[in-house]
Amino acid sequence: MAPADYADWNPWHGCTKISPGCKYCYVYRQDEMYGSDKRTDLVTKNADFDLPVRRKRDKSYKIPSGAVVFTCFTSDFLVKDADVWRSEAWAMMKLRSDLTFYFFTKRIDRLRKCLPEDWGDGYDNVIIGCTVENQERADYRLPVFLDLPIRHRSIIVAPILGRIDLGPYLAPCIEEVAVSGESGIQARVCDFEWVLDIRRQCMEQDIPFSFHQTGAKLRKGGKIYCIPRKFQISQARKAAIDYRISPDGKPENGEWK
Repeated sequence: MAPADYADWNPWHGCTKISPGCKYCYVYRQDEMYGSDKRTDLVTKNADFDLPVRRKRDKSYKIPSGAVVFTCFTSDFLVKDADVWRSEAWAMMKLRSDLTFYFFTKRIDRLRKCLPEDWGDGYDNVIIGCTVENQERADYRLPVFLDLPIRHRSIIVAPILGRIDLGPYLAPCIEEVAVSGESGIQARVCDFEWVLDIRRQCMEQDIPFSFHQTGAKLRKGGKIYCIPRKFQISQARKAAIDYRISPDGKPENGEWK
């Protein structure tokens, strides 16, 4: 469910491809589509770098208290080329403790060396998602992820490229698992059976699960459906397979309709 108030904060832009899930990266595709004059593989500091601490004329913050801030979605928060700016970003995140910052990364193995000195066991207002796309990346990244000092963590399976066994990594500290297919004209197929299998694994261990988007090519019942970008999120929601734990501790789930 989308938060009532949210903001996008991209302190820097650009990234380098490091694993199979990066092959048809949406950031590269968008830069090409909109004719960006920046090289996507070069990381550059954005003009709105200080957005979390910017104020309006009445001195109130531009991002209101209580908002969820989707952070660094046109790059990777832990990309090496941004090391010089990251300490300032952490400082703004700590200062705005009234906001919830959420970023996900394919570079979770860099987190420990990138943490601020006062991190402790994590900032309570920061959610970190570890992205995996296949079994090999899951088996490499997730043990590292589980061993790190993080208060709030999620697993992002995107783009899903095959059947994945997350069972060994679904510890109680995982607050959600989200799965998405791949977007774009070159998208690789997302098989609905892979999605349902991850849902089953989450339900068995009472870990919340979300099917975020179908991707451009969804295989279901032996047939491949080509789904326009504008419908990929809504079609995933129509599947009604998200799994939640209600406030009274009872699971909530749905079926494909």
